[in-house]
Amino acid sequence: MESTSQATAGHEVFETVIGFMGIAWSEAGLTRLCLPQRNRDAVERRLLRHAGSAGSSAQPQWVTELIGSIQAYAAGEDIDFSSVPVDLTGVDDFRLAIYDAARKLAFGETTTYGELAKRAGHAGLARETGAALGANPVPLVIPCHRILAAGGKIGGFSAPGGSTTKEKMLAMEGVRVGPPPPAQVSFGF
Repeated sequence: MESTSQATAGHEVFETVIGFMGIAWSEAGLTRLCLPQRNRDAVERRLLRHAGSAGSSAQPQWVTELIGSIQAYAAGEDIDFSSVPVDLTGVDDFRLAIYDAARKLAFGETTTYGELAKRAGHAGLARETGAALGANPVPLVIPCHRILAAGGKIGGFSAPGGSTTKEKMLAMEGVRVGPPPPAQVSFGF
């Protein structure tokens, strides 16, 4: 019997300069992305827990290109993931709107949870926006790391490493979060 739910076609764990990452995909698009971890097995376990698939021997061309793009991003390149096909089967309309608004943020561009909610047509729902981003199955492609708490604070991050990972990803994009560096007190002349 054919199902309209996300049938995982395959998954792949690969190494980047910042650790092992993994993706899972269906015939319709990317279904899961695991951010860097220190070992291949940890990523494999996460993918299997969420995606429930065995590795596929045949990768679609877009998957091969996406892996290369993720590796380039991890090496510090400005990569645009906005055209990557994603399969968000089963995701409610609110989260779809939030994810769509987040995907419009460019490399190095940030906004707040409240502003993203407003852009998605859900003004006043900053907390709910944060919860939706916490459930994001494809971080980086849906760039939830680019959403900050009010006042420019880092905010939460549900990926391994938590807000430290979020801060590192933003730093890779040239975004500094936190207090400004101390000003020079005197010029000494």
